[in-house]
Amino acid sequence: MPAADPKEADAWLRLALIPGLGAAALRKLLAEFGPPERVLAARDADLKRFVAAEIAALIADGGNADGARQALAWLADPANHLVTLGDAEYPQLLLQITDPPPLLYVKGRLELLNRPALAIVGSRNATAQGIANAEEFARALSNAGVTIVSGLALGIDAAAHRGGLAGAASSIAVVGTGLDVVYPARNRELAHQLAAQGALVSEFALGTPALGSNFPRRNRVISGISRGCLVVEAALQSGSQITARLANEQGREVFALPGSIHSPLAKGCHALIKQGAKLVDSANDILEELNLAAVAPAARAAPELDADEARLLDQLGYEPSSLDGLCARAGLGVDTVAALLLKLELHGLIETLPGGQYQRVR
Repeated sequence: MPAADPKEADAWLRLALIPGLGAAALRKLLAEFGPPERVLAARDADLKRFVAAEIAALIADGGNADGARQALAWLADPANHLVTLGDAEYPQLLLQITDPPPLLYVKGRLELLNRPALAIVGSRNATAQGIANAEEFARALSNAGVTIVSGLALGIDAAAHRGGLAGAASSIAVVGTGLDVVYPARNRELAHQLAAQGALVSEFALGTPALGSNFPRRNRVISGISRGCLVVEAALQSGSQITARLANEQGREVFALPGSIHSPLAKGCHALIKQGAKLVDSANDILEELNLAAVAPAARAAPELDADEARLLDQLGYEPSSLDGLCARAGLGVDTVAALLLKLELHGLIETLPGGQYQRVR
């Protein structure tokens, strides 16, 4: 762990794990008294100038010794780390935000915390196209040396992590729980892969469950350790919008992928673009803004289609269409069109949307 020795880590944990002592108050104490050892040694009367009497009493009593002991046992694993504001390993970009976490729990590769990084966020209920876009962008950016940061949620977050892990620069998941809790449980295997090949990061103490109030705080760290934020499919009111707003407030670049004007999941991205986010349709658009080297587009073998499949695919286009509308355009019966759509979906060329709509996948 980056802390100089177990005694130093113990002091940080005893102080940081005091119930009711928030990050802002902890930063004030550190600014006034110095390292945690000095805060713990401060007089009760002096502490009361900065915190409530009950918290001052807990500090004077030595802090949360039981919590510190449990965390130190977790830190005995070489893959687990405690990174504090004073450590060289602390993400330097995160120090620039108004409320950096005083300490971070990290599982995995510490060196990723200070590599060039981009946040990729979006809807949990993403379309197949959105998931493909997130994974493709993440892989291309990772191969260009950009570590991919996201929040381990279902949908776009998970796709971004998979793409980042598939590339050279890997991926970081910033989570809203303690690092001994995997949320959502469906991403357990992905979390294990991130721990082994990338990194998991949290400002929350071990054992912290998935509380709703934790996730907006988590979002500021996602954007804070990144040079920019790409939004892929987002509704107008969503956590992705919050992350993009935080990124903008932190002086980070905000990027958005456009989509169909008929898709609810494109409305959040379109709103961001209207507000000044940069419209992108390739990873190189982002790399250019970040002054990083461009990447060559990956070659992709096209599946072989028969004449009827190719004709229906052309009729479909990239806007959502109903089965009846496709039948009318193609001049074919419902059974024929339905069979062709199934074949195209098996080829990975189209997806079925809610409401019986079909859309071509780029």
